[in-house]
Amino acid sequence: MKQNSLIIGSVLAIIILSSSMFTVHMTQNAVVLELQKPKEIITEPGLYFKIPFFQQVRFFSKQLLDNDSNPAEVITRDKKNMLIDNFTMFRIVDPLKFLETVRGEQGARARLDDIIYSELRVEIGTHGLLDIVTETRDTIMAKVTKEANIKAAEYGIEVVEVRIKRTDLPPEIANSIFNRMRTERERIAMEYRSEGKEEATKIRAETDKEKTILVAEAYKQEQSVRGEGDAVATKLYADAFNKDPNFYSFMRSMEAYKNSLKTDTTLLMSEDSDFLGFLNKSK
Repeated sequence: MKQNSLIIGSVLAIIILSSSMFTVHMTQNAVVLELQKPKEIITEPGLYFKIPFFQQVRFFSKQLLDNDSNPAEVITRDKKNMLIDNFTMFRIVDPLKFLETVRGEQGARARLDDIIYSELRVEIGTHGLLDIVTETRDTIMAKVTKEANIKAAEYGIEVVEVRIKRTDLPPEIANSIFNRMRTERERIAMEYRSEGKEEATKIRAETDKEKTILVAEAYKQEQSVRGEGDAVATKLYADAFNKDPNFYSFMRSMEAYKNSLKTDTTLLMSEDSDFLGFLNKSK
């Protein structure tokens, strides 16, 4: 009987001893609660003791934590709606204040969502859509981080960095903008086509003008050369006629016979015709 009591006592002692011990890791802070009221804050790693059943321990991470917020809609300075998808890096710097205000990480993330969204809405409202997308994003996020860190300090939280993962337009606005962009591109395309047709017409007109000028110049040169040739031929004929009129007349008549009296050619004329003068003489 005494042996059984000894065993039971040993087991109870082990249970009580184990429930009175706890370990704080180097990545943790701990808050000891006595009847749900803060009793002690532990920031150094090691083995610690507590009163079983009367005291409880809440552990909080020292590491850098992240909060991936849901996309939220904000309005820019130029009255454009945007969907902002952001994330936040934070850490717990005051575990007691953190416990008293937000209780745990889930509550902290919900509170951070409210703070970050509020600061984003205010800061983005002072910038235009184009600036947010292209130029001032880093400046905006640095200011949002600074202001959010000031407000988060009330909850024992340090906001290390706030970053935008993605910016987009709401679907209905995106479709409207896409339609406007398509209409604008079609208008520009029509302008380019119109300008191209106008330029093509100018080029064709200029080409036709140059063609007409070239043909006229060629015809002028042709007539000039032809006139010079005719003048030389006329002079040669005249010189030949002056040297021997009978021979010149004979050669011209032979050429006329050659061109006129061809195969299957029939001429009806008088025997006394001057055209047949040299043929008659041959008789």
